[in-house]
Amino acid sequence: MNTPTTAHDDRLIPALVAADLDLVVRENSRLAARLDTDRLRPVPRLIDDAWALYFTGAGRSGLVMKMAAMRMMHLGHTAHVVGESTTPAITEGCLLLAASGSGTTPGVLHTSREALDAGAGLLAFTTDPTSPLASLATHTVVLPAPAKQATDHAGSGQFAGSLFEQALLLTTDALFHTLAQLRGEQQAELWTRHTNLE
Repeated sequence: MNTPTTAHDDRLIPALVAADLDLVVRENSRLAARLDTDRLRPVPRLIDDAWALYFTGAGRSGLVMKMAAMRMMHLGHTAHVVGESTTPAITEGCLLLAASGSGTTPGVLHTSREALDAGAGLLAFTTDPTSPLASLATHTVVLPAPAKQATDHAGSGQFAGSLFEQALLLTTDALFHTLAQLRGEQQAELWTRHTNLE
């Protein structure tokens, strides 16, 4: 077990957590206000036109993309997470949804190139519209968060890409709700597609 290097007053913790939670909420609210939602206009059609969806990302972004895959499954899509043992090969007519804050993550770029070579489309989520990932993509959604390596707190007081990862979750969840509304899906219908093996 790690031993704290400095003593702290437990009485301060509730106020500190409340302040940091406020920071996270405020930063995401500012990002949502700056998000170019016009860039999301073609996304529902890209998703609906694909006969299967594939999701990829590294680290925490990869975890968010797994959550996004689950939500698309709830909408009735065939959804696969890249790297899982049961994920089939991607083919023409599929869509890869790839997330990388920097747009330079080697594994994500490799997967993206493989998908394009197979004839699939590529929907990218990144902070950098000039990144290698954005240049490959069929369509790019730019989440206006600072790069993971930024240490000057410009644009965020959070650590190492946290704002991008949070915004990625919020944006993919918002897309899920938008798609459900466009289709007239009801909560009860969505729930019938939820796994009963948890």
